[in-house]
Amino acid sequence: MKISRADLLAATEDGIVPNEVADRLWNFLAYRHAGAPGFRATHVLYYFGGLLAIGAMSLFMNLGWERLGGWGLLGISIGYAVLGLVATEQLLYRKDLPVPAGIAATFVLVLVPLAIYGLQEALGWRPHDFAYRDFHRYIDWNWLMMEFATLAAAAVLAWRYRLPFLLMPVAVTLWYMSMDVVPFLAPEHRYRWELYKLVSLWFGVATTLVAFWIDVRSGRRKDYAFWLYIAGVTMFWGGLSLLRSDGEWSKFLYCCVNIAMIAIGTMLARRVFAVFGALGVIGYLAHLSSLCRDSLMFPVFLSALGFAIVSLGLLWQRHEAQLAGALRGSLPAPLRKLLEHAQSG
Repeated sequence: MKISRADLLAATEDGIVPNEVADRLWNFLAYRHAGAPGFRATHVLYYFGGLLAIGAMSLFMNLGWERLGGWGLLGISIGYAVLGLVATEQLLYRKDLPVPAGIAATFVLVLVPLAIYGLQEALGWRPHDFAYRDFHRYIDWNWLMMEFATLAAAAVLAWRYRLPFLLMPVAVTLWYMSMDVVPFLAPEHRYRWELYKLVSLWFGVATTLVAFWIDVRSGRRKDYAFWLYIAGVTMFWGGLSLLRSDGEWSKFLYCCVNIAMIAIGTMLARRVFAVFGALGVIGYLAHLSSLCRDSLMFPVFLSALGFAIVSLGLLWQRHEAQLAGALRGSLPAPLRKLLEHAQSG
């Protein structure tokens, strides 16, 4: 639930809050949330400029940098990282600006793969088949050292700064690792794409569970779990959707899993579950429509199902307090607190 200036004005008109109290409360809230993430012009500029700098050191790294050699890449990475750490310290602890501080700390984190690549190149530990830019293009187990180093650096930076945006490169790194680990563990099956799908699915489950654990522990004072949920659900749903399913029962089970994802997303107030779940259900209904393309009753059945779901929503709304209270009462205290916070947010 978000409070606007209009809400406070309505409260003063109804005699609930005096005018002077409403003004003081609004000024307090405006100051308190001045540095919080949101869709403001300053934040758009922060993220746009920050992502350009991050992309320059990762996705858009060109072959010209390879001429600097391993020691040159390592030196430049360390130099930029020092500048990024100084900027993070100044922005967070001197100026109390968590959004640009998070971008600066994330810039430091995305330099870690480049530094490890440069060190490996300098010591002759890397094969010369790939350039650094191929890290974002090709699956290969040789990238695992860079990915483990990124996760280790992320743990240190997150412990020091407690900034949620640091989890964005962690989410991307986990996604990369879910693919790069296959040729390392089973090199003889590196071209078996069904194995990649299964690994992606279970990596997604593990990442989502970690995100949920962080969600429960942090209480959403700061949304540390946001990027991990996106990565975990994407890996899980992508692996699940690409798995081969020849039987109708397996396709129906796939639809049930997606319905469960919609329910989980609603319960946790996490849209990523609901979005991917809805896409899965739509895909299953498209499959059914292809099987029943000559049936006159299929559109009628879908219409009836849609109205039944709407009626269920009306019934839930009528008894929401009692049903939600009964369900939450049987849950552990940390999870109950998380759900109550999600419902009020």
